[in-house]
Amino acid sequence: MFFKSKEGKDKILSLYSQKLNELNIEYSEESVETKFGVTNVIITGNVKNPPLLLIHGTGGCAPLILESFPNLSSTYCVYAIDVLAQPNKSAENRLDMKTLDYGEWLTEVIILLGLKAVTLVGFSFGGLISLKTLEFNERLIKNVFLIAPVYIVNGNPFIGLFKMFIPLKKFIKTGNDNYLKKVIKALFSDADNFAIQFMGTTFQNCNMDFSPLPVIAKKSAQQIETPITIFACENDIMFPGRKLIKRAKRIFSSIEDVVLIEDTKHVPNSKGFKKIEDLIIDKNRY
Repeated sequence: MFFKSKEGKDKILSLYSQKLNELNIEYSEESVETKFGVTNVIITGNVKNPPLLLIHGTGGCAPLILESFPNLSSTYCVYAIDVLAQPNKSAENRLDMKTLDYGEWLTEVIILLGLKAVTLVGFSFGGLISLKTLEFNERLIKNVFLIAPVYIVNGNPFIGLFKMFIPLKKFIKTGNDNYLKKVIKALFSDADNFAIQFMGTTFQNCNMDFSPLPVIAKKSAQQIETPITIFACENDIMFPGRKLIKRAKRIFSSIEDVVLIEDTKHVPNSKGFKKIEDLIIDKNRY
């Protein structure tokens, strides 16, 4: 199971509800029953607008990714997905990253929601899910925006080990906030108090997946026809920005645009997210 205890799950879902209420938005919530498990979706914006699926990263949830993109619902109908086996309301079933299961799962979600010509916006692990969806079946997808995505390159394992994974393991074992601060510093350009609290609660109360992250094969990437825009973060120790852009340009034949967000770690600050959001909104106008 993803959650270590019912008490831990209750703590996280309480924070989930707190953040959703703080957003102060009009929304509806829908649960869809996929063969991989129940998937929770938060829907905001006019349903007559083009559909956009917003997919958060590891240790995230729909309200947090919605907070990063508050204006997308002005031009899209936004479907913020609670990814399986993450600190949220969806099922606790963890899928195999080496297969196309995540792509099959998201395709099923799209079909059950009755959507077509979908825009995918995937942050971090949400980028892997977006690419797996294109590999599995891209016919329902109009275009894709990937932000610091998993699945194209990986960073230096030694840097990741000492700056993030060792402090993370020590925090999980001891609960010492000094170790948590090191993890946050390595990942976030600018973390607020809620993000720190949510991440700390998640690390303490969830069974995290530390298995190696795969990278897409060049042959598979070249078969994708859907337009892809990539936002790479310059100082990302997980997926270094310039390295990411270099390989993406080499392996994808459907790259529409690549943007390097300068002076930014894996999780952009509000200014970085605003730059990304503006470009996504502009693309919808053409």
